[in-house]
Amino acid sequence: MTIHQETPFQKAIEAVESLPFRDREDVLEIIKMRLAEDRREEISANAREAVQAVKENRAKYGTVKDLKKDLFGG
Repeated sequence: MTIHQETPFQKAIEAVESLPFRDREDVLEIIKMRLAEDRREEISANAREAVQAVKENRAKYGTVKDLKKDLFGG
């Protein structure tokens, strides 16, 4: 006897699959927009961190050659 335990992910997929086609398309578009917004927020946080690093003189400047030298000790 196999016991299938439904995860929240599986439940969400089943809920979406039970919707009419047009509603499924709408769900997909909403998720895409929310993912894009999440990514924008992540980029913004990274930018704020970089600006703070510059203000605190923790940021380094240089060329790709300088970066390679720092990374590989050459």
